[in-house]
Amino acid sequence: GKSTLLKIVAGLEDADSGSVVRGRSLYIRYLSQIPEFAEGDTVLESVMRENADGSHYSSPDEMQATAKSMLNKLGITEHDALTSTLSGGQRKRVALASVLMSTADLLILDEPTSGLDPRTRFEFKEILKELQESGKTIVISSHVLSELSELCTDIGIIDQGRMVLEGNIDDILSRVNTSNPLVITVFSNLEKALSILKSHPCVQTISLREQDICVRFSGDAQDEALLLQQLIDSDVLVNGFTREKGSLESVFMQLTEH
Repeated sequence: GKSTLLKIVAGLEDADSGSVVRGRSLYIRYLSQIPEFAEGDTVLESVMRENADGSHYSSPDEMQATAKSMLNKLGITEHDALTSTLSGGQRKRVALASVLMSTADLLILDEPTSGLDPRTRFEFKEILKELQESGKTIVISSHVLSELSELCTDIGIIDQGRMVLEGNIDDILSRVNTSNPLVITVFSNLEKALSILKSHPCVQTISLREQDICVRFSGDAQDEALLLQQLIDSDVLVNGFTREKGSLESVFMQLTEH
């Protein structure tokens, strides 16, 4: 339901029920998963056509120079090539250049990195950071969760048509991290370490993974520090003590398990 939701927000489809509430009149640009172009257009003509207003540029030459620069950043250097001759990934990049150089208040990007090679993905992320810093609001739909964790300030997870989680990404990952196990690597005196852990009130479960002790630990950061101090004071040599890092993938799997 991600693409349907974004099209409704962009005003391209009507909702069966409910409504999209906008606080003010917004100029919105939408990037679809499968871009379409006017027949016979070259790459440059297509980008210029989509930004035909050009009122924020001092001259047509400035707008054309901006269009060429954006295309080059996204790896499209043949500006006179016909859009009909482009591969799927190249078509996505041309459409992306058009959207990213607009003055829209809200950019809605549906799976924007699909079909992009690693270098172009990197350039795209850098452009998004610049747009964000300039005050743009950007909504991205994607199933590449590792990329979203790098790009987004806020996220929402949709499962079977329902929003099951939404909020600030740092807050969400922080909550995930504190619920993840402590991983303790002991160089010597393992039996003593296990004895201390078994009697600790914050320790819920203990499991061994090669040289590591994995502990479900309900305490906060201070409790962690005190546990580490207790191990050291008991002559347990500890050369690793950390919380396993959470990820959007682990959040998604937990929330969408049926």
